[in-house]
Amino acid sequence: MRWNNFSIWRGRLPHWRADDVNYLVTFRHRRDLDESERQLLLRALLKPEGKKWNLVIVCVLPGETNLIFSVNEAPSGEPYELAEIVERAKTKTGKAIVKKSGERWPPFYNESFDRIVRDDDELEQRWQEILDSPVNHELAEDPEEYEFLWVAGAPA
Repeated sequence: MRWNNFSIWRGRLPHWRADDVNYLVTFRHRRDLDESERQLLLRALLKPEGKKWNLVIVCVLPGETNLIFSVNEAPSGEPYELAEIVERAKTKTGKAIVKKSGERWPPFYNESFDRIVRDDDELEQRWQEILDSPVNHELAEDPEEYEFLWVAGAPA
């Protein structure tokens, strides 16, 4: 499979980038987030929606967060760097949590796992996995009942 403007960079994990693709991003939390913390994180992830990225689905679970999205172009004509968008949301939320809780460290690990969603079949499979995750983690009986799940086209 060929992607436009494909590149790889490496932190602790390899990160693939290309134009006009969907990404799956997962990041773990150092500890479980309570409801107010999950709400803060969800709001921070939704803030750049439509400007810097186009979210397909986002789910903030107590111990991890999963999302699928495509990245928009910056005014420079280059795509926004997805890690900057995700890390900004994690940093903003982490600072608010540290301020409120008095903890020494934000509850998020530094690096996120990201991958290019390869095709429509994988997009459907990963989307369904994220949609089902609140039920699979016994947080809700129906995904629609889980308030920290956001699906494109669904009421916010």
